[in-house]
Amino acid sequence: MLNIYMSSANGQLKEIEDIQNGCWINMVAPTEEEVHFVSERLQIPIDFFKDALDDEERSRIEKEDHNVLIIVDIPVITVDDIGQTFYETIPIGMIITDSCFITVCLQGNPIFEQFARNKVKGFYTFMKTRFAFQILYLTSTYYLRYLKQINRKTSEVEKELHQSMKNKEFFSLLSLEKSLVYFTTSLKSNNIVMERLLRLNYLKMYEEDQDLLQDVIIENKQAIEMTEVYLSILSGMMDAFASVISNNVNIVIKFLTAITIVISIPTLVASVYGMNVPIPFQNHHFAFYIPIFISLLMSSLTAYIFWKKRYF
Repeated sequence: MLNIYMSSANGQLKEIEDIQNGCWINMVAPTEEEVHFVSERLQIPIDFFKDALDDEERSRIEKEDHNVLIIVDIPVITVDDIGQTFYETIPIGMIITDSCFITVCLQGNPIFEQFARNKVKGFYTFMKTRFAFQILYLTSTYYLRYLKQINRKTSEVEKELHQSMKNKEFFSLLSLEKSLVYFTTSLKSNNIVMERLLRLNYLKMYEEDQDLLQDVIIENKQAIEMTEVYLSILSGMMDAFASVISNNVNIVIKFLTAITIVISIPTLVASVYGMNVPIPFQNHHFAFYIPIFISLLMSSLTAYIFWKKRYF
């Protein structure tokens, strides 16, 4: 899909039909025809687009002639084969030319949608350097937002661990841990790209742009620290998970064993009094109630002892 946007002087964003100076070309899962059209029209190396559409591509920055390619990873929410929601990262490409700003991504994402809906303050398509930094800033913001969601989900799973004897919580924690590993790798790669942007003169920056980039780097480092803390906590929970389930199973088995012993006592007494041999009090008027009384007494005494030992 190929969409072309243009900002007016007062900040109004509108979609246009053809490529113009100062426009934003948004390419989401583009076809081969769309890629070749933009590449030939703006004289951009075709590898810039292919690299951005490679889901295994690492974050980096590259300059060729007057074209600058910035690839960073953004967070997205997805669902795995078993219906479990987890978070992963995908690369996006920002191609900055003398005339246009181009974004390339494998799939739709909320970051591009924020700009397409003109929800970002101070956004102009022709201010290409600031546009790139705004994308980076919004990316860091979404990392922090998803990290808070992961932390909430971890707390919910932690509450369920106290009573759990199933594998559902295990898979939930495993999915969250995998998401944090993706986040850690992507955030550190993004941070390298941002540091290079600050150090190299690939993009023309004004003082406000430098301040914005500094804010982006701070937000990204905060996201890295949060990810490492959450990953450490989650790893500890994963180690404790097996022990919790084993302990819960042992508690249930101990309870069932105690119940089995208590209810087996009346069976034992009844078996003794049911033998075809002379037994005490067999001719007594209350011969039927004597074994019942003995059974209740012994079962009650055993149950009391187990209760005092906290087997129940």
